[in-house]
Amino acid sequence: MPTPSLTTTERDRQKVHGHILFAIAVLLALALGWKLRGVLEIVYVSALFAVVLMPVVQRIMTWKIRKYQPSLPVAIFMLVGAVFLALIIFLIIGLPPVIHDVQRFAQDFPARVPSLLAKFKRLPLADKIGVDDMAAKAESMLSNFASYLLASFPSWMARIFDIITAFILCLYFMLEGEHAYNYFLSFFRGKTRDRLAKTLVVAEHRMSKWLIGQASLMLILGVCSTIVFGILHVRYFFLLGVLMGLFNIIPVAGGVITICMAAGVAALDSWEKLAGVLIFYAIYTQIEQAILTPRIMKTSVNLMALSVLIALLCGTALAGVVGALVAVPTAALVAVLMDEYLVQKPEEEKLQED
Repeated sequence: MPTPSLTTTERDRQKVHGHILFAIAVLLALALGWKLRGVLEIVYVSALFAVVLMPVVQRIMTWKIRKYQPSLPVAIFMLVGAVFLALIIFLIIGLPPVIHDVQRFAQDFPARVPSLLAKFKRLPLADKIGVDDMAAKAESMLSNFASYLLASFPSWMARIFDIITAFILCLYFMLEGEHAYNYFLSFFRGKTRDRLAKTLVVAEHRMSKWLIGQASLMLILGVCSTIVFGILHVRYFFLLGVLMGLFNIIPVAGGVITICMAAGVAALDSWEKLAGVLIFYAIYTQIEQAILTPRIMKTSVNLMALSVLIALLCGTALAGVVGALVAVPTAALVAVLMDEYLVQKPEEEKLQED
């Protein structure tokens, strides 16, 4: 029969061995996650958009067509069909003017570059800026653009494949996400599981409101930009308006990219049009930040502007454009979890919640 001292020693050894094995398992999991970071990124984006879109699917499931009520697969099919129908309508009605504008831009831009450079040369301090060197670099960039497109074609095809994969995964998450969700909750017990489930429901609600708010902001900016650019007689105004609306889904960076494009196109004609475009965007930005965003986004997602900015910086640093795209809903999820598990609430609020 072993002595108590030996039993204690054996238990200590078992604990040490357990800690070592756990540390090795964590390191292996981190190494595997780093190796599969591209796949995990696609899975996360797919799962996030499935969570965001599920309230829309559930709303469709409540519809009643006489005595028929759509099931989950039928509701998902109806949502996907509505998206594809909107895309087809855009391709039939909206794409021809866009293609026409792109063709005109491709034909007119090389001929207008010299006149644009001549305007820049008349500006003060143009010689110190080095306009001639900029022109030579611009011509070199234009000549190498076709070769760049050809060389980057495989990477673009890989991105398209990733988008298709994410779309298919999103459908599977919407179809089978409830089973995966219940399986995940089964790792927790009793009150802990109930508390986590309530927290995730709140997070799902806030994340779904982000999609509605973002779509509203995209539509408002696209319509306003198209109207204003058309009034200013900016070339390719329909194309620029569509791009302004679509790129607005990428916070901060999308607006900067599109306004630079619009300003560059306006500058090809006159400084007055350039000034009009910049003034419009400055006014719209103020209205969006002061009125639209607080009412459409802040009241739903309930995030401070500083939190949104930090989330965008972290998302962009981690995953580029995709990271910026999912930064705000991810920040909403993190904020809900922090409010529930980290924020120290007053005793009165705790009693009210209990």
